[in-house]
Amino acid sequence: MKTNFAIKQAAVPGSMDLYIYDDVQDDSMDWWSGDIIESETSAKYIKSELGKAGEIQNINIYINSYGGSVKEGLGIYNLLKRHTAQKTVYIDGFACSIASVIAMVGDKVVMAVNGLMMIHHASMGVFGNAEELRKAANDIEVIDSASCSSYLAKAGEKLTQETLTLLLDGQTWLNATQCLEYGLADEIAGVEDKTIVAAKQRFKQSVADEMKQQKIDIKVPETLIVQKTNAEKLMVAFNKKNKIVEV
Repeated sequence: MKTNFAIKQAAVPGSMDLYIYDDVQDDSMDWWSGDIIESETSAKYIKSELGKAGEIQNINIYINSYGGSVKEGLGIYNLLKRHTAQKTVYIDGFACSIASVIAMVGDKVVMAVNGLMMIHHASMGVFGNAEELRKAANDIEVIDSASCSSYLAKAGEKLTQETLTLLLDGQTWLNATQCLEYGLADEIAGVEDKTIVAAKQRFKQSVADEMKQQKIDIKVPETLIVQKTNAEKLMVAFNKKNKIVEV
């Protein structure tokens, strides 16, 4: 079965639209027929489609996913990270688990006003003896550290390791405003940044103040007020010549 995932050439030349609208997963097998079912959310599939696209300058990535395979998600993240195109991520609904890690690849992350992101520690199922279980715990910590480094790389100074750990421990759901505050998103769709609004207001006020300061009352000198126009002078001369008295 095909997933709700697509890569397609965008209407704008030199751009590509990438939709991750399903679980991130590798190829699977139909156990009845033995046929391989190609996943359209695997790193391999995206690599193939990026190769077919040729030279592109912009990649728009639309996400609405609960997450899935850490292996595939990290592969997708790094494939896109290496690509020289400008990458804009749009979180249309959910960006959960490894899908939130993929979102961190965006040079710009735009989140729907009602979008949600969920972040948590990596998890895995394991069966074995005590030594195997201890090794699995160590392994998952390494995997967890690798995937979570993407959040810190995106957030910069807005998010510390200590705060991130607390959020991961709590399997935290973050709304658009919280993602903006933590540096996990750059813009909320349809909502102008408060700093931009404030800057515009300050600019308008400064322009108004400047105009008030530079306002000059223009007065016509008295000499010019009483001075006659050329037409008036000619009329006076004509009247004098013809001995016409002005009243």
